[in-house]
Amino acid sequence: MSVEVLDSATIVSFVEDEEAFNAFIGDRFSCLDVDRDGRLSYAEMLQDLQGLRVFETHFGVDVKPDPDELAHVYGSLFVQFDHDANGSVDLEEFKAETRRMMLAMADDLGFLPVQMVLEEDSFLKKAVERELTKVAA
Repeated sequence: MSVEVLDSATIVSFVEDEEAFNAFIGDRFSCLDVDRDGRLSYAEMLQDLQGLRVFETHFGVDVKPDPDELAHVYGSLFVQFDHDANGSVDLEEFKAETRRMMLAMADDLGFLPVQMVLEEDSFLKKAVERELTKVAA
């Protein structure tokens, strides 16, 4: 983990860079697609969704959420990705929903820079690294 400074432009710029965005999405999808069938099942996405720790922390302090509530939230998140409701997520669905979620996050961040603690292989960390590479060039 590292502390990074970013704003909405960092995210939008990364999403709009088709080559960088598609490379990240392809790599992420491949990591999640354990059985290599080209589709993500709920079970394959669950570990990644759980890594978000949506309800497991409150201002950095671990809390014990209701397991039924967590199952409902993770199921709802999976449905957001499964656009054709066939019970699995293909690469295009994964890409489209990740793009939509990241642009929504950028919209919420606004133009003022914020500091965030980021996981090393996260989307936001990759966006910051891309921005730093562009600034250094």
